[in-house]
Amino acid sequence: MTTKPLNNIWIRRQQCPCGDWKCYIKYEGEDQTAIGSELVARDGATSSPDVVFTPYVGQIFKTDDEAFEYFCSFARKNGFSVRKARSTESQNLGVYRRDFVCYRSGFNQPRKKANVEHPRDRKSVRCGCDAKLYLTKEVVDGVTQWYVSQFSNIHNHELLEDDQVRLLPAYRKIQESDQERILLLTKAGFPVNRILKVLELEKGVQPGQLPFIEKDVRNFVRTCKKTVQENDALLTEKREIDMLALLETCRAATERDDGFMYNYTTDENGKIENVSWAYGDSIRAFSVFGDVVTFETTYRSITYNMILGVWFGIDNQGRAFLLGCVLLQDETSQSFSWALQAFTRFLRGNHPQTIITDIDSGLRDAIATELPNTKHVICIWHVLSKLSTWFSLPLGLQYPEFKTEFELVCHLENIEDFENQWSHLMARFGIESDKHVSLLFSYRAFWPVAFIRGYFLARTMTVDYMKSMDKVIKNILSPHSSFKNFFEQVSAAANGAFHNKERVPNIPLKTCLPLEEHARSILSPYAFNALQQELMLCMQYATTDMANGSFLVRHYNKLEGECLVIWIPDTEQVHCSCKEYEHSGILCRHSLRVLILKNYFQIPEKYFPLRWRLDSSLIIPDDHLTSSQDNTDECSEAFHSLTSTLYSESLISKERFNYVHRELTQLVEIVRNMPVFDEVALDLAPNNVSEL
Repeated sequence: MTTKPLNNIWIRRQQCPCGDWKCYIKYEGEDQTAIGSELVARDGATSSPDVVFTPYVGQIFKTDDEAFEYFCSFARKNGFSVRKARSTESQNLGVYRRDFVCYRSGFNQPRKKANVEHPRDRKSVRCGCDAKLYLTKEVVDGVTQWYVSQFSNIHNHELLEDDQVRLLPAYRKIQESDQERILLLTKAGFPVNRILKVLELEKGVQPGQLPFIEKDVRNFVRTCKKTVQENDALLTEKREIDMLALLETCRAATERDDGFMYNYTTDENGKIENVSWAYGDSIRAFSVFGDVVTFETTYRSITYNMILGVWFGIDNQGRAFLLGCVLLQDETSQSFSWALQAFTRFLRGNHPQTIITDIDSGLRDAIATELPNTKHVICIWHVLSKLSTWFSLPLGLQYPEFKTEFELVCHLENIEDFENQWSHLMARFGIESDKHVSLLFSYRAFWPVAFIRGYFLARTMTVDYMKSMDKVIKNILSPHSSFKNFFEQVSAAANGAFHNKERVPNIPLKTCLPLEEHARSILSPYAFNALQQELMLCMQYATTDMANGSFLVRHYNKLEGECLVIWIPDTEQVHCSCKEYEHSGILCRHSLRVLILKNYFQIPEKYFPLRWRLDSSLIIPDDHLTSSQDNTDECSEAFHSLTSTLYSESLISKERFNYVHRELTQLVEIVRNMPVFDEVALDLAPNNVSEL
């Protein structure tokens, strides 16, 4: 007899980094569930629409499930619940009739009493209520639909109020996030009544207002204990089989990919504990893009109780690409140390300049030991994702204001300013003694901008990069029946970064500065776009010569603080106090303003890092794309010349300006409505453009 394969289910790690096992993190998807649960508890509402009309004979539904959900919503609003009764089927139509009735419909049949000394005499809630909704299936023009053939809303019992109807069995649900919490508290030895009190405190609801009762929790725990006992042996055996199959897959991968590497550990019984692997293309890419890596350890397998670690790099297009993976038996410092050792071994002893992680004391200690010369940064997005869990309940309606001001403080660039504003902010909201505030402040050397401004991060803190990384993770974490299938999905994601060719976008010039044109010929479109934004903004800054090659650069209306730029002409070096170049590898607007002031027509080569250059792409663009870019360049130059002439001529008189403005407005509207063709196939050379 064969058994159905178990899915390998991945969830976010919920244990809070504060170390308190009773504290756990809720993420965005779970927040919605929690909010929904609180609304049910407080208002007796469900996710169904506010207005549910009374069903009527002849009402049509696409499916019987849709009709049942509608009837349930109606029942909830009117103080009762429903259940599925009889269904009728035929050989031709299958099930063609469904009967839904009030939960108190019919009568219980007398049961034969068990041969015990004190049998329980359970009273039945059924009292012969005649409320019902009968459905009949029909096929109209080849489309199947269900219509209400009978409906009655006449009850022979009292209907319940909102605060009572939520306690009916049909409406008592334990959400998945609550199930995990209940199991965790049960393993810690908490009795059921205390588990309920903990959940009430965590959700901020009054006693007895959870969407389930003590009986539901007892039944759930009893069922889970039985299931766990039955499945523990099966899961242990399946994990061992899957881990061995994963190793065989890794061995086979070494034959297909000369650069593929893997490593693993075993316990005293020879059973596999940890496995790590990396791909040949990824290892080779590390030589160019290995200055900054992200070690993502957010997810774990609840099927096998293993932590997943994914190594990411950022390419010259600002996209995340997969460097390698590791599966760990636990999240201790020792396990993380082994993962770091395996990763550096794959890279032949090379270390990244900066490693970005989540908040984790074990990982922090492992990095300090194994990568002492690597800068450790905690991703600001991981910090912000935990704020709601930590502070929304104690702050209540003040939380949105607190979060806004928290983000402003996090981005202060001076350490002294950060520490002063931090203390002021926490005191103002009365949470200076909160354990999570203390936790964040103890990690302050790893995440606020003031402390990490001088670390090279290669724009890994941008929203686009985080979305790119999240997309890769979601692609590899769909349910799999084995680690072998998971490995194949990871391999596909890793190879996709190197073999999926995309058209390299061409960014037109916007300033006509020689610096800009030179930079576009060297930088990737992504890096050039970032530099171009700085070039456009640099013209809004004034410079003051402070002598000895020092310049004070400030915005013309003083919206920003002043920056000190030091220019060394002998070695063509430029240094800015904002440290943007040290942080991202892209020159800042302040430095560019000084270079323009000093009549630079090209940016010194040293300020074009190899990782941001066009010729460092993971994928080499096709020739026809390059020729298309050349044609676009010619077109861009012609338009710049044309618009410059048009601009100067139109300013001679008001009549000329009004005419040009009117005609250009109409022209833009005409061009927008023109059909779009494949621009790669077009000859964009401006052969027919003549000057005014």
